[in-house]
This record gives sequence, C-alpha cells and structure tokens, in this order.
Amino acid sequence: MKAYAKTALVLCLICACAALVLSLANALTAPRIKDYEDGVLKSALEAVSGGKAVGDYVPVEDNPVVSGYYPILPSGYILSLRANGYGGEITLLAAYDAKGVLTAAKLVSDSETPGLGKRAEESWYMDKFIGKGTDMPVRKNMLSASDAEAVSGASVTFTGVSRALLAGSMFVSMKEAN
Repeated sequence: MKAYAKTALVLCLICACAALVLSLANALTAPRIKDYEDGVLKSALEAVSGGKAVGDYVPVEDNPVVSGYYPILPSGYILSLRANGYGGEITLLAAYDAKGVLTAAKLVSDSETPGLGKRAEESWYMDKFIGKGTDMPVRKNMLSASDAEAVSGASVTFTGVSRALLAGSMFVSMKEAN
C-alpha cells in the first residue's frame, strides 16, 4: 500500500510541476501570440478594405458562417467568415459591396494540406470569386477549365471557401434589404 501512495505522490508532484511550467510558459507567450494575431488581422483588413475606412467590429450571433463584420465607409462590409476545410476550420475575411458582390477576400487562418488546400492562401486563389454575389461558384463545374484544374485535389477546401463566400454574399444582401 505504501508503494502505491509513494507512486501517487510522485505523480502528483510531477503533474504539479508540469502545470506550473505550462502556466508560466503561457503567461510569457500569450501577449506575443495576441500581438501576432492582431497583426495578422490588421494586415488582412488592410488587404481587403481597398484603402477605404473600416469601422468597428460588430459580432454576429446565431450564424454558423458569419461571426461578425466591419462596416466599410461609406458603404460595404468586411465579413469574418468560418468555413470547414479538409484540415478543420478555415477563417476568411471577405469584403462585399452594398449589393453583396465580393470585392476582395483573404484567408486568415487554416490547417489545410500543404500543396493542395494551402493554395487557398495565395492571392490568385480568390480571384475566381471576385465580382460574384449570389452567383458564387460552389462546384468545380461552375468554374472555367483552368480554375477547376487549379483547385483539383483540394475539393473540400474549395467547397468550404466557396460556400462561406456565398453565405457572406447572402448575409450582406439580406442585411441591406432590411
């Protein structure tokens, strides 16, 4: 019985030390991680705003795709969108005019497969969606042959991104109609 108690005590001490080290590491790195994430967001907002003034973030509740938006002054919106990709959740920032037509989009975070789904991070990837609204291509057969070939091998990523962009267009259209 003493052997079990001694083993349990040693394991408790190891866990306590590990918890202490992890909490210290978190306390040291959390501000740097927050600064990095804020920088990525600021850069993405600048990339999709088209040089226009951007208002304060407005969270959206009860929407599985649109987590919030930034008004673009004098008109339009930058939406924060969530999509499901092959590697998990994808976060996008997408700018729309007041009619719900996509003017710019940028992938902010993802865990997609290098060489396939990761291509969605490249600037040319979003070009196939620019100028589209509720007619957003959500299947590869809605794309030109060269665009369909460019997304070949990353169908899940393409579907997630395109459906999120379509949901964003519909969100803006409905918001402007009200």
